[in-house]
Amino acid sequence: MSDVKVPAVEGWFTMDEANPRLVGNKCTSCGTVFFPKASIACRNPSCDGTSFEDVELSNRGRVWSYTTNHYAPPAPYVSPDPFEPYSVAAVELADEKLVVLGQVEGGADGLKVGAEVELVLSTLFTDDAGDHVVWKWKVVA
Repeated sequence: MSDVKVPAVEGWFTMDEANPRLVGNKCTSCGTVFFPKASIACRNPSCDGTSFEDVELSNRGRVWSYTTNHYAPPAPYVSPDPFEPYSVAAVELADEKLVVLGQVEGGADGLKVGAEVELVLSTLFTDDAGDHVVWKWKVVA
């Protein structure tokens, strides 16, 4: 592992390993929260707001749905070689009630609808630039 850690997607999450957070934004007109961030106009159909402020989102939630992928996705996704199946969960954030997709850390052990999960950081791949880090969901024991 490299000493340099870079976010795989800049600005979508904090790099605080002890307390990582997704970074969304909130419409200053109606207060609706978005992830990923809204940029041009509020996505709330009953609002015509165009101004937003950044907000850090809940780092815990409950599994709303999940699936396990048994086939390597196409480029530009970087898969380990050999490919290993992985799970993806749709998680309803505790405070915002937004549903956010993310890969599951450690496979499907303990994964079920309603399971409590927390946000963690994990290396997706390493290259000359360093460790490219993503967020994942981890089942709370």
